[in-house]
Amino acid sequence: MISLQQVSKAYREADGRPVPVLERASLEVARGEFLAVMGPSGSGKSTLLQLVGGLDLDFTGELEVAGQRLRGLDDRALSRFRNASIGFVFQSFHLLPHLDARANVALPAHFSGEATAGDAARAEAALSRVGLAGKARRLPAQLSGGERQRVALARALFMAPPLLLCDEPTGNLDAGSGAEVRGLLGALHGQGQTLVVVTHDPAMAAVASRCVRLVGGALVEVRP
Repeated sequence: MISLQQVSKAYREADGRPVPVLERASLEVARGEFLAVMGPSGSGKSTLLQLVGGLDLDFTGELEVAGQRLRGLDDRALSRFRNASIGFVFQSFHLLPHLDARANVALPAHFSGEATAGDAARAEAALSRVGLAGKARRLPAQLSGGERQRVALARALFMAPPLLLCDEPTGNLDAGSGAEVRGLLGALHGQGQTLVVVTHDPAMAAVASRCVRLVGGALVEVRP
Protein backbone atom coordinates (compact mmCIF):
# COMPACT_ATOMS: atom_id res chain seq x y z
CA MET A 1 0.00 0.00 0.00
CA ILE A 2 2.87 2.40 0.88
CA SER A 3 6.47 2.21 -0.24
CA LEU A 4 9.15 4.71 0.79
CA GLN A 5 12.65 4.17 -0.54
CA GLN A 6 15.47 6.39 0.75
CA VAL A 7 13.16 9.38 1.21
CA SER A 8 14.77 12.57 2.53
CA LYS A 9 13.13 15.88 3.37
CA ALA A 10 14.64 19.15 4.59
CA TYR A 11 13.28 22.60 5.39
CA ARG A 12 15.28 25.78 5.07
CA GLU A 13 15.99 28.39 7.70
CA ALA A 14 15.54 32.08 6.86
CA ASP A 15 19.27 32.24 6.05
CA GLY A 16 18.90 29.38 3.55
CA ARG A 17 20.53 26.78 5.78
CA PRO A 18 18.89 23.32 5.30
CA VAL A 19 17.36 21.59 8.33
CA PRO A 20 17.00 17.85 7.70
CA VAL A 21 13.76 16.27 8.92
CA LEU A 22 13.80 12.86 7.22
CA GLU A 23 17.04 11.25 6.10
CA ARG A 24 16.96 8.26 3.74
CA ALA A 25 13.81 6.91 5.37
CA SER A 26 12.56 3.59 3.98
CA LEU A 27 9.26 1.95 4.90
CA GLU A 28 6.82 -0.60 3.51
CA VAL A 29 3.21 -0.74 4.70
CA ALA A 30 1.10 -3.67 3.51
CA ARG A 31 -2.58 -3.46 2.61
CA GLY A 32 -4.69 -4.05 5.72
CA GLU A 33 -1.90 -3.09 8.14
CA PHE A 34 -2.29 -0.70 11.09
CA LEU A 35 0.98 1.19 11.55
CA ALA A 36 1.68 3.57 14.44
CA VAL A 37 4.44 6.16 14.01
CA MET A 38 5.91 7.56 17.22
CA GLY A 39 8.67 9.99 18.11
CA PRO A 40 9.29 13.23 20.01
CA SER A 41 7.82 16.54 18.88
CA GLY A 42 9.71 17.90 15.89
CA SER A 43 10.99 14.48 14.83
CA GLY A 44 9.19 14.59 11.46
CA LYS A 45 6.10 12.47 12.15
CA SER A 46 3.63 14.92 10.66
CA THR A 47 6.01 15.64 7.78
CA LEU A 48 6.06 11.93 6.98
CA LEU A 49 2.26 11.87 6.95
CA GLN A 50 2.13 14.90 4.64
CA LEU A 51 4.46 13.18 2.17
CA VAL A 52 2.48 9.95 2.18
CA GLY A 53 -0.75 11.93 1.83
CA GLY A 54 0.53 13.82 -1.21
CA LEU A 55 0.36 17.18 0.61
CA ASP A 56 4.08 17.83 0.12
CA LEU A 57 6.05 16.64 -2.92
CA ASP A 58 9.30 18.44 -2.10
CA PHE A 59 11.47 15.45 -1.21
CA THR A 60 14.12 13.17 -2.64
CA GLY A 61 13.85 9.40 -2.99
CA GLU A 62 10.99 7.23 -4.18
CA LEU A 63 7.45 7.21 -2.77
CA GLU A 64 4.45 5.19 -3.96
CA VAL A 65 0.99 5.09 -2.39
CA ALA A 66 -1.63 2.58 -3.54
CA GLY A 67 0.54 1.81 -6.57
CA GLN A 68 0.75 5.48 -7.60
CA ARG A 69 3.91 7.60 -7.78
CA LEU A 70 2.55 10.86 -6.39
CA ARG A 71 5.36 13.12 -7.57
CA GLY A 72 4.45 12.48 -11.19
CA LEU A 73 0.91 13.86 -10.82
CA ASP A 74 -0.19 17.41 -11.61
CA ASP A 75 -2.27 19.31 -9.03
CA ARG A 76 -5.66 18.24 -10.41
CA ALA A 77 -4.71 14.56 -10.71
CA LEU A 78 -3.16 14.65 -7.24
CA SER A 79 -6.33 16.14 -5.75
CA ARG A 80 -8.45 13.46 -7.42
CA PHE A 81 -6.12 10.75 -6.13
CA ARG A 82 -6.25 12.06 -2.55
CA ASN A 83 -10.03 12.41 -2.63
CA ALA A 84 -10.58 8.84 -3.83
CA SER A 85 -7.74 6.98 -2.16
CA ILE A 86 -6.81 8.67 1.14
CA GLY A 87 -8.89 9.63 4.16
CA PHE A 88 -7.39 12.19 6.55
CA VAL A 89 -8.09 12.59 10.26
CA PHE A 90 -6.40 15.49 12.08
CA GLN A 91 -5.94 16.40 15.71
CA SER A 92 -8.05 19.57 15.36
CA PHE A 93 -11.06 17.98 13.57
CA HIS A 94 -11.31 20.68 10.82
CA LEU A 95 -15.11 20.61 10.72
CA LEU A 96 -16.97 23.53 9.13
CA PRO A 97 -18.89 25.16 12.01
CA HIS A 98 -21.90 26.25 9.93
CA LEU A 99 -22.55 22.74 8.55
CA ASP A 100 -24.22 19.96 10.49
CA ALA A 101 -22.53 16.60 11.01
CA ARG A 102 -24.15 15.02 7.95
CA ALA A 103 -23.07 17.85 5.64
CA ASN A 104 -19.52 17.81 7.06
CA VAL A 105 -19.25 14.09 6.41
CA ALA A 106 -20.47 14.47 2.82
CA LEU A 107 -17.94 17.21 1.94
CA PRO A 108 -15.58 14.85 0.05
CA ALA A 109 -18.32 14.17 -2.51
CA HIS A 110 -18.76 17.91 -3.02
CA PHE A 111 -15.04 18.43 -3.62
CA SER A 112 -14.88 15.47 -5.97
CA GLY A 113 -17.52 17.06 -8.19
CA GLU A 114 -19.58 13.86 -7.91
CA ALA A 115 -22.22 14.83 -5.36
CA THR A 116 -25.45 12.83 -5.70
CA ALA A 117 -28.87 12.72 -4.10
CA GLY A 118 -27.78 9.66 -2.13
CA ASP A 119 -24.93 11.42 -0.34
CA ALA A 120 -27.04 12.37 2.69
CA ALA A 121 -27.99 8.73 3.28
CA ARG A 122 -24.37 7.65 2.80
CA ALA A 123 -23.23 10.29 5.29
CA GLU A 124 -25.78 9.11 7.85
CA ALA A 125 -24.58 5.52 7.34
CA ALA A 126 -20.99 6.67 7.94
CA LEU A 127 -22.07 8.45 11.12
CA SER A 128 -23.83 5.31 12.31
CA ARG A 129 -20.63 3.38 11.66
CA VAL A 130 -18.79 5.58 14.18
CA GLY A 131 -21.58 5.47 16.75
CA LEU A 132 -23.29 8.79 15.97
CA ALA A 133 -26.66 7.61 14.67
CA GLY A 134 -29.25 10.25 15.47
CA LYS A 135 -26.78 13.16 15.59
CA ALA A 136 -26.58 13.87 11.86
CA ARG A 137 -28.31 17.28 12.13
CA ARG A 138 -26.20 18.64 14.99
CA LEU A 139 -23.68 21.41 14.42
CA PRO A 140 -20.10 20.87 15.60
CA ALA A 141 -20.67 23.28 18.53
CA GLN A 142 -23.44 20.95 19.74
CA LEU A 143 -21.09 17.96 19.90
CA SER A 144 -18.41 16.96 22.39
CA GLY A 145 -14.76 16.79 21.39
CA GLY A 146 -14.93 13.02 21.04
CA GLU A 147 -18.06 13.25 18.92
CA ARG A 148 -16.46 15.86 16.67
CA GLN A 149 -13.49 13.58 16.12
CA ARG A 150 -15.85 10.75 15.23
CA VAL A 151 -17.56 13.04 12.68
CA ALA A 152 -14.10 13.71 11.22
CA LEU A 153 -13.47 9.98 11.10
CA ALA A 154 -16.80 9.39 9.33
CA ARG A 155 -15.85 12.09 6.81
CA ALA A 156 -12.50 10.37 6.19
CA LEU A 157 -14.33 7.10 5.52
CA PHE A 158 -17.07 8.61 3.32
CA MET A 159 -15.35 7.88 -0.03
CA ALA A 160 -14.30 4.38 1.15
CA PRO A 161 -10.58 5.14 0.70
CA PRO A 162 -8.15 2.22 0.84
CA LEU A 163 -5.83 4.24 3.13
CA LEU A 164 -6.58 6.21 6.29
CA LEU A 165 -3.97 8.68 7.62
CA CYS A 166 -4.44 9.99 11.16
CA ASP A 167 -2.35 12.76 12.76
CA GLU A 168 -2.62 12.61 16.57
CA PRO A 169 -6.32 11.63 16.45
CA THR A 170 -6.56 11.44 20.27
CA GLY A 171 -4.35 14.46 20.97
CA ASN A 172 -7.23 16.86 21.82
CA LEU A 173 -9.45 14.32 23.58
CA ASP A 174 -10.05 13.37 27.20
CA ALA A 175 -9.24 9.84 28.34
CA GLY A 176 -12.72 8.44 27.71
CA SER A 177 -13.10 9.96 24.25
CA GLY A 178 -9.57 8.88 23.34
CA ALA A 179 -10.43 5.30 24.28
CA GLU A 180 -13.52 5.46 22.04
CA VAL A 181 -11.49 6.66 19.06
CA ARG A 182 -8.82 4.01 19.65
CA GLY A 183 -11.55 1.38 19.73
CA LEU A 184 -13.04 2.64 16.46
CA LEU A 185 -9.68 2.62 14.70
CA GLY A 186 -8.98 -0.89 15.99
CA ALA A 187 -12.38 -2.03 14.73
CA LEU A 188 -11.70 -0.51 11.29
CA HIS A 189 -8.42 -2.38 11.16
CA GLY A 190 -10.30 -5.56 12.00
CA GLN A 191 -12.49 -4.89 8.95
CA GLY A 192 -9.44 -4.69 6.68
CA GLN A 193 -8.81 -0.92 6.64
CA THR A 194 -5.19 0.18 6.13
CA LEU A 195 -4.22 2.82 8.71
CA VAL A 196 -1.14 4.91 9.44
CA VAL A 197 -1.45 6.83 12.71
CA VAL A 198 1.03 9.40 14.01
CA THR A 199 0.73 9.48 17.79
CA HIS A 200 2.32 10.30 21.14
CA ASP A 201 -0.20 7.97 22.80
CA PRO A 202 1.29 4.61 23.92
CA ALA A 203 -2.23 3.19 24.21
CA MET A 204 -2.82 4.00 20.53
CA ALA A 205 0.46 2.35 19.56
CA ALA A 206 -0.62 -0.72 21.51
CA VAL A 207 -3.74 -1.04 19.32
CA ALA A 208 -1.66 -0.96 16.12
CA SER A 209 -0.33 -4.11 14.49
CA ARG A 210 3.13 -2.55 14.06
CA CYS A 211 4.99 0.44 15.45
CA VAL A 212 7.93 2.44 14.13
CA ARG A 213 9.75 5.37 15.72
CA LEU A 214 11.41 8.35 14.09
CA VAL A 215 14.90 8.78 15.49
CA GLY A 216 17.25 11.32 13.96
CA GLY A 217 15.24 11.41 10.75
CA ALA A 218 15.31 7.62 10.32
CA LEU A 219 12.52 5.12 10.84
CA VAL A 220 13.32 2.47 13.43
CA GLU A 221 11.15 -0.63 13.94
CA VAL A 222 9.88 -0.82 17.52
CA ARG A 223 7.92 -4.05 17.54
CA PRO A 224 5.87 -6.28 15.24
